[in-house]
Amino acid sequence: MALTFTFDPVVDPALRDGIAELWTEVSNAGGAVGFVPPVTVEDIRPELVKHLVAMAEGRHRLLVGRDEEGVVAAVGFLAFNQHRLMRHWVYAYTVMVRPALQGRGAGRALMAALADAARTLEGIEAIVLGCRGGLGLEQFYAACGYKEVGRIPGAIRVAPGDDRDDITMLLPLR
Repeated sequence: MALTFTFDPVVDPALRDGIAELWTEVSNAGGAVGFVPPVTVEDIRPELVKHLVAMAEGRHRLLVGRDEEGVVAAVGFLAFNQHRLMRHWVYAYTVMVRPALQGRGAGRALMAALADAARTLEGIEAIVLGCRGGLGLEQFYAACGYKEVGRIPGAIRVAPGDDRDDITMLLPLR
């Protein structure tokens, strides 16, 4: 299934709700996007609003992938580094693909589109992202060209007795 990606789309209520629904679906499928299942759209909405406010303030940019029917099927946010000595790289946040599309190339397409989008940003030389250990995500991101550059053991507490590593990955863009 081919996705059509749009960088900096106009965020209308339909897109906002589509992102919230995708984020809920990914979270409930066990995706490492900031929540632990079960969650509802209402649980997700306050975090989405924070991302949308950051977009309105020029601190975040949005990439959306839609399927053939126009349904939001993939999302990634790029966040500008606010430290004046580190403005040459961006963070990738809340990167997610509809669970039904996983294993079919949609994730790789999203990561390639995210890198292409970042390359259009003046002065940006790399993307940094963090991922949760224990799910094999670091292997997926490595296959997309990212390199592991840091790991904090047990930094993410998914549940009592279930601590995961916080892994930092880097993709040079030049």
